[in-house]
Amino acid sequence: MTDSLDDISRRTLAHYERNAQQFFAGTIDHDVSQNVAALLDAIEAPAPWTLLDLGCGPGRDLKTFAQLGHRAIGLDGSAEFVAMARAYSGCEVWQQDFLHLDLPPGLFDGIFANASLFHVPSAALDDVLAALFASLKPGGVLFSSNPRGYNEEGWNGPRYGSYYDYPTWEAHLVAAGFIPLHHYYRPPGLPREQQPWLASVWRKPAA
Repeated sequence: MTDSLDDISRRTLAHYERNAQQFFAGTIDHDVSQNVAALLDAIEAPAPWTLLDLGCGPGRDLKTFAQLGHRAIGLDGSAEFVAMARAYSGCEVWQQDFLHLDLPPGLFDGIFANASLFHVPSAALDDVLAALFASLKPGGVLFSSNPRGYNEEGWNGPRYGSYYDYPTWEAHLVAAGFIPLHHYYRPPGLPREQQPWLASVWRKPAA
């Protein structure tokens, strides 16, 4: 890898900064209700819950969680997305680079990482997962959805991505301490070759 991890992060975030309005317009109507339900259905603590939307973008899913009555906190590395998400959702939103997370320990009942963790270079993934694990309450749940692949990574135009198959993804999550609950491929109801997204649900042990 010739680029430093911080350079990779900066270049990828710069793409989102430049294209924030177009991204919002292009994704606001995406139906991710299956993913929202996958996270919420796995949380066993009494509601309402404290939820982290990791890589919240302009705030579409943050607003959904808040409307369902939960305390939803967003996090994104793009200053433009942070401002948009605050305005759109009315929620608290933190600006943090995934490679330098500073999260309160044991705060969250659930973390929603929808189309975000794949931007983390593989060399930094284990540290990021450790930070997420520490920020969950015992028994808390992590949801992730990423474009799947064959464990390759690199630049896709102006954005960096890491594309895992399920066994490799599971190995990273289990090494971080998570218990696998279930996984599925999206969009639903299509042949596997037409399902580019790998979604998975994980629990932090209760004790």
